[in-house]
Amino acid sequence: MAFDFPNEDWTRELVRRALAEDVGPGDATTAITVARGMEINAAITSREVGVVAGLPVAEILFSELDSRVRLDVRKPDGSAVQPGDVVAVLRGPARAILTGERILLNFLQQLSGIASLTARYVQEVAGTGCRVLDTRKTLPGYRHLAKYAVRCGGGHNHRLGLYDRIMLKDNHWAAGGGAVADLVRRGREQFPDLLIEVEVDTLTQLEQVLPLGVEWIMLDNFGHEETRAAVTLRDAVGSPSLLESSGNVTLETLRGYALAGVDAASVGRLTHSVRALDLGLDMDTV
Repeated sequence: MAFDFPNEDWTRELVRRALAEDVGPGDATTAITVARGMEINAAITSREVGVVAGLPVAEILFSELDSRVRLDVRKPDGSAVQPGDVVAVLRGPARAILTGERILLNFLQQLSGIASLTARYVQEVAGTGCRVLDTRKTLPGYRHLAKYAVRCGGGHNHRLGLYDRIMLKDNHWAAGGGAVADLVRRGREQFPDLLIEVEVDTLTQLEQVLPLGVEWIMLDNFGHEETRAAVTLRDAVGSPSLLESSGNVTLETLRGYALAGVDAASVGRLTHSVRALDLGLDMDTV
């Protein structure tokens, strides 16, 4: 399956900043150890079970370092891998490949870690109709890449930022925004093209929000039984609002929420505390 990689100007700028951070004025070690004319093959290999994400970064990286480096992809983004699987092979000037090795692995390991964890969560909701959503809890500057990795793992993206959905939480009410009905009306008037989501903490709040007809309602820190009651209430009144579980959503609790009937569950840990997938780069001279 092909995924829509965020190959935008800011992605290239992120790669350029990574190069500036790591290489600076030059790779001194490679300069004294590797002859200019040497070429190598370098295999990117998985050392554990997971899902691959981020390979298009390699093309951007080596277009900046040396366009003669070629990428032969064996396991496209979204592919499941086992220990020992060759994900891709780099061919070309040894100096460029050695200089870019750590930067490439930093991107691939982080993004593949996100895809791998997402795939585990997606497996937990198999057969239920519940979608696994990400959040805005991403490393600054990495959001589009992180959310791309979530898609590679079979998950779905929540809003990309503050600009593409109105999401009314308790902090907005505490800041003096007004009654939720007034806020929804104001949102419809000022941003008619945006979806609106309202967070609720109790079933009583849910009863107040259901008549407003917002596209999404977030059930914040509801238990499984309370979630089941919320779904029953939504269905009883015929509300079109989709329900999203949030808070306390782990691999152990997720399926219970899915079986309770929610349409989606958002999981911050997909991106904010993920463990990198162990990938290595093994080189042979040509």
